[in-house]
Amino acid sequence: MRKLILATSVALLTACSAPQQEQINIMPKAALSNSDIVQGSTFSLTSKDMRSAQYIALVDSGRSNIEPIHAKQNLRISIENALLEQFQSQGFRSTLNSQNSIFVEVQQALVTVKHSIMENEMDGKVVLQVTAETPRGKLVKTYTGTANRTGMLSASKDEIELVANDVVNLVLKDISEDRELQDYMRERF
Repeated sequence: MRKLILATSVALLTACSAPQQEQINIMPKAALSNSDIVQGSTFSLTSKDMRSAQYIALVDSGRSNIEPIHAKQNLRISIENALLEQFQSQGFRSTLNSQNSIFVEVQQALVTVKHSIMENEMDGKVVLQVTAETPRGKLVKTYTGTANRTGMLSASKDEIELVANDVVNLVLKDISEDRELQDYMRERF
């Protein structure tokens, strides 16, 4: 019994002292509207993360070593909260039992980083699918944002974070400015 307790203690201490993976902050900023599109039309908002892996960045140092970097926050919830704030700034009101619904699917969110000692190249891509549904129909739209950035030396965690947030914010801005989605929600919600 003592050996089992000792082995368990050693395993726990080893796990506690293992290096933690790097994480970055993903904090989407809602693209807020200056004026209401509607007055109090209700909707319910749900979302789902369809990505097969939950990391936000892949860093390739060129030595057959690819390191995933995760977000500190839950990406799906962060995007959902930003979209909720956007729609509320347009005059929509979120409720749990509305017949009108918006469903957001996170299909892709990744920054690929290739770097060496002398230079780095980052490619970011975010794909969100938004489905606005009412008893009178459904509108499905896909929004894609991309960004490319090159720099000197290795890419820092802050630079990767900047690219990831910029691409997410770009997609959120596209959603907030989409006239077709606005018209659909104004007429049917």
